[in-house]
Amino acid sequence: MSPAFSASGRPLPLLMGVLNVTPDSFSDGGRYAAPAAALAHGKRLMEEGCAILDIGGESTRPGAALLSPEDEQARVLPVIEGLREEAGKRGVIISVDTRNATTMEVAAAKGADMINDISALTHDPNALAVAAKLGLPVVLMHMKGAPPNMQKAPHYGDVLQEILDYLAARIGACEAAGIPREKLIADPGIGFGKTAEHNLILQHNITRFHELGVPVLVGASRKSFIGAVAGVENADDRLPGSLAAALFAAQHGVQILRVHDVAETRQALTIWRALQSPRLY
Repeated sequence: MSPAFSASGRPLPLLMGVLNVTPDSFSDGGRYAAPAAALAHGKRLMEEGCAILDIGGESTRPGAALLSPEDEQARVLPVIEGLREEAGKRGVIISVDTRNATTMEVAAAKGADMINDISALTHDPNALAVAAKLGLPVVLMHMKGAPPNMQKAPHYGDVLQEILDYLAARIGACEAAGIPREKLIADPGIGFGKTAEHNLILQHNITRFHELGVPVLVGASRKSFIGAVAGVENADDRLPGSLAAALFAAQHGVQILRVHDVAETRQALTIWRALQSPRLY
């Protein structure tokens, strides 16, 4: 995956647009649970300039209950099918946000181009083998615990080093299973089993994640640490903080940003880059 380019010709991070086909996600749960609403929003995110469209059917917000793979597939497969043609025309990558091996497999058969697994292929014992067989790019994310309990007083000795070591180990496990390193993407998992302070430490030191030798993805959009720092309770009101986090990540070489607000993030990144090399367009 090559980076997108701004008007000045300099690379910008790829934008991964979030499409939650769920009734209970932390920010937009229920808005796009109906297939028609999901399809319309997916097309809107593509029109706004996302390079990757991340479609998920299981809420992984703090406290979320486990969803069966069958119910997950009933939510995401019609949306993948419905958006596949438009994504192909626009050159947009369709990502399936799942930790279930059977969902990975059937989603790929319906047209998914990428796997985004919050468990880094550890939740399902068949996930490593299935991902290797499919040969798709895989996002490996760090999560301490599981959604039902991950925010119950998470503790680390050294949050940065522990997560770097974890992701390095998962990259090694994937390579041993037959997934080439060039297919892997690392995500420190902002908000997944971390306090606000942990999240700030990880983002402050985000350049360390380039040591892993794979592209880095950051998903800070609308996360609770923004609310904790800025005093903003409603996730929908965290766009300014989300943009600040996106610009900081871009400044430190992050290759992919997972965001809810594609048009706003794209505009902010474009102006940020243009100001570093000003000229008339």
